[in-house]
Amino acid sequence: MASVLEARTPGFNPYAVKYSPYYDSRLAVASSSNYGIVGNGRLFILGLGPPQGIQIEKFFDTNDSQYDLAWSEINENQLAVACGDGSIKLFDLGVDQFPIMNFHEHNREAFSVDWNPITKDTFISSSWDGTIKIWSPTRPTSLKTLPIGNCTYSAHFSPHNPSIISSVSSDSHIRIFDLRTPVTAKYHLTSLIPAHAPPPPLPGTHSAPLMSNGSVYPGAVPSEILTHDWNKYNEFVLATGGVDRAIRTFDIRNPQGGPLSVMLGHEYAVRKLAWSPHARDILCSASYDMTVRVWTDGTAMPQQPGVASAAAVKVGNELGRMNRHTEFATGVDWCLFGAGGWTASVGWDERVLVWDAHTLLRR
Repeated sequence: MASVLEARTPGFNPYAVKYSPYYDSRLAVASSSNYGIVGNGRLFILGLGPPQGIQIEKFFDTNDSQYDLAWSEINENQLAVACGDGSIKLFDLGVDQFPIMNFHEHNREAFSVDWNPITKDTFISSSWDGTIKIWSPTRPTSLKTLPIGNCTYSAHFSPHNPSIISSVSSDSHIRIFDLRTPVTAKYHLTSLIPAHAPPPPLPGTHSAPLMSNGSVYPGAVPSEILTHDWNKYNEFVLATGGVDRAIRTFDIRNPQGGPLSVMLGHEYAVRKLAWSPHARDILCSASYDMTVRVWTDGTAMPQQPGVASAAAVKVGNELGRMNRHTEFATGVDWCLFGAGGWTASVGWDERVLVWDAHTLLRR
């Protein structure tokens, strides 16, 4: 494997890493002391460049753990951080120590935060309290609350439509909200997708659904979904991962159709997913098995002969793995710039690793 750039987060265990959408040489890491169980949090701002490699340029401390972060889409120096006390804090790199805004309406841990990449004027947070909240960076109170009713681990704006929000939660379901619908219509909920339900049988038969390799779909037991991400090239497709170790992709236009593809191989729960911004079939995953893996979802692979393509669930392939972490791998992100393979990952081993995913690919 090619060389890996490394930085340490001494005394703090990272939960999330994000490349700046403005600079390929800037990273941010949200971290927590004592593995996020109790104690402070620290936001690290890292710079990449020769000859030093990765350097800590700045850090911000919080009174509680940090679980996720999102760069502002309207100000290159600002970013929002989701904290264990239920607050979302907005930091500015030009202001020392303290956040410039504090948003605090969640009554349990805030576990994810995501900025609207299209309109750029709002961001969302999700929480263990079973809600998603929509915020403006200029207002201290939320614009809207979307009820989930279950511990909500991840929420994202669609990168294709500024009115579409997705979430995954402990109840084994994907929820799709469309803010253009009336609030009286289930609080904008438009789709409820049972992520662990099997796909339907082959058309015109009662046969069990098939995989693209010709085997029978193995089924799944409902379990917590910890992470999801939208495909950057297909506005209807997203991927999920969680406690059952499998990665699945879904078409939101067919809520009861089961998964489009399944990727198997992780030995423990999948903690974070990120679709490549450079290829429509490539995604990366970080897992509690201490590995970060690169996958193809199978859509670019030839169909097995004798299998009905309309009914088959694609079997995705692992293209390679990065196994330099020595503790739970908790975060991964792709660089938007350059040749298209640079990736950053973090883990509870107090390490930030930057590496070229192209060196792993084995098609």
